[in-house]
Amino acid sequence: MKRMTPFVLAFVAALFAAAAVPSLAQDYAAIVAAPDRADANRQTDQRRDPVKLLAFTGVKTGMTALDMGAGGGYSTELLARAVGSSGKVYGQDYETGARAKERFEARMKTDAMKNVVALARPFDDPLPAEVSNLDLITFFFFYHDTTYMAVDRAAMNKKLFGALKPGGFLIIADHSAKPGAGTSVGKTLHRIEESVLRSEVEAAGFKLAASADFLRHPEDPRDERIFQPKVPVDEFVLKFQKPN
Repeated sequence: MKRMTPFVLAFVAALFAAAAVPSLAQDYAAIVAAPDRADANRQTDQRRDPVKLLAFTGVKTGMTALDMGAGGGYSTELLARAVGSSGKVYGQDYETGARAKERFEARMKTDAMKNVVALARPFDDPLPAEVSNLDLITFFFFYHDTTYMAVDRAAMNKKLFGALKPGGFLIIADHSAKPGAGTSVGKTLHRIEESVLRSEVEAAGFKLAASADFLRHPEDPRDERIFQPKVPVDEFVLKFQKPN
């Protein structure tokens, strides 16, 4: 029998090592399809496309994440399922409506939210001082609301930047406003101009890493409120990174 060369030995050792390491791939479809998710969540799924949204965030088992503007906890729960029992999710909101608060509190009683910490803190001071080195922050369909609230958005974005570990990501999805609208229609139409949001976030030190078009609807004239729209609402999804 021929003796294996050092190169072959190294190749075989690498194969065994790779086989011993569990895959880092995440089955987002299985997370969304979990049988214990409520029917109300599945209705929201129809407009949120959560499989693609989770995939875009890159959330993985064991991560520590912050969900800004958690509301009723729809996205918070999805993140909690994705990071698993070895991870942690902070669900932040402040002065949320009674209905959303009731939904979040009810959700917190479920097994899926055992790794979630609820934070009733201002948007421009969203985390306790001891919480840092986050892997991921999500801010879904609520950044526009901070434009008419008593929120120092520059301070908020700086806090988010500081809370992430180097290389960590901030994912923002929101309802698109017309060019030139800026932040002026945040309260009336619940929309924000994408370029303005991007410039505010980048001013805190973030770099745009990617954008996605799976929630884009060019047929939306972007001049109506996002509630009960005549056509699907045009929405942008942006991924920002804290530089290493």
